[in-house]
Amino acid sequence: MIVLKFGGTSVGTADSIKKVCGIIKSAKEPYVVVSAVSGVTDKLIEAAECAKAGKDVRATLNEIRSKHTCIMYSLDLDKTLLDAELEALKGALHEISNLKELNLKARDTILSFGERMSSKLISEYLRASGLASKHYTGWDAGIVTDSEFTKANYLEASFENIQKRMSKLDHIPVITGFIAKNKNNEITTLGRGGSDTTAALIGAGVGASEIQIWSDVNGVMTSDPRICKEAKTLDVLSFQEAAELAYFGAKILHPQTIQPAMKKQIPVVVKNTFNPKHPGTRVVHKKGKRNAVTGIAVKKSITEYTIESGRMLNACGFLSRIFNVFNENKVSVDMVATSEVSVSLTVDEAPHNMKDVLAELSKIGNVTSKHNHSIICIVGDGITDNPKLKGEIINTIASNDIHIKMISQGASSINIGLVVDDKDAEKAVLALHKRFIENN
Repeated sequence: MIVLKFGGTSVGTADSIKKVCGIIKSAKEPYVVVSAVSGVTDKLIEAAECAKAGKDVRATLNEIRSKHTCIMYSLDLDKTLLDAELEALKGALHEISNLKELNLKARDTILSFGERMSSKLISEYLRASGLASKHYTGWDAGIVTDSEFTKANYLEASFENIQKRMSKLDHIPVITGFIAKNKNNEITTLGRGGSDTTAALIGAGVGASEIQIWSDVNGVMTSDPRICKEAKTLDVLSFQEAAELAYFGAKILHPQTIQPAMKKQIPVVVKNTFNPKHPGTRVVHKKGKRNAVTGIAVKKSITEYTIESGRMLNACGFLSRIFNVFNENKVSVDMVATSEVSVSLTVDEAPHNMKDVLAELSKIGNVTSKHNHSIICIVGDGITDNPKLKGEIINTIASNDIHIKMISQGASSINIGLVVDDKDAEKAVLALHKRFIENN
């Protein structure tokens, strides 16, 4: 069994859907997970915002309908195939318009229609091509989440549910990525990029031999090709390396994807729908330790906060108080550095509730902030065990007149993080890539 996940660009046109179905036909015991047709999720958000504002949503609805109708026409499918979903979408938008309110729960319901339509469309085309197929929602497949609407977390019960419902099928299942339900039978989403998580959950649940993530690139690259033209596709990555690169800016793999696959040690392969002969990048449980740089990621527009207090000196529980504030307000911290009387940490530029966090932190100590920073993440198995390499990283940055604001080695042996000014971020990436990857 193999899980094939196709992103929005892979199912964006009739021609690309034909390519996708060709890939599915050649796979052994495929389980298919699909995103919404390219551009549809953004249109659904637009429609929901229009409804909230009391504006006419018919134009946006017609765009969504037209996009799918054009695909169905080109694939010679019944043009009424998606009428039920489009009518239900219209009703959900009408309810938002009446209430003049768009809460997170309603937003997830609206966003779910993209995948519900694409999965039905692709399953029907497989059937028209002579293959037995059936479309499933994420909740039909057994995925259950908490109630964190727009960024829900899957529950452990999902694995057993999937095993019971989806094993030993006599047809090709086409499953909606990104969406699920909570225990109250309410629609939730796993966050943008969450279709990868769906694929990993399905793979872990049915015991797949491999999970393939199909998009419009050849694999995971050594750095962002928009910054570094010399970036190249990586042949192999460890799960830990892939997770670090994904969290700090690599857009190919969603960080949560790694977790279910890691748990079952299922290889994840990133491949290109439009260049299927390319081997792509294989992400595995373990690879040989090289003590060398594998990739360089950058996360821009972060803020550094410093909490300083003389009470911190030799005080028990001081750090706990600080991190409890972030935990209670559900604000994620990226990097941390401490001294005898201060703690510095980084977060995304503007969490919506950061004012509440700062108010609580000011009760603990004096808080200062520095904006417009970037985190440069240097990743590679065993790099922190190589003292010479660490020194060369610092020297490379310094020799390019870039000031390092913070350094973090992290708890693992695969990641070194540097904080620099936003204006120096791309310069730093280029210098590090040239020194440690191009000239390695």
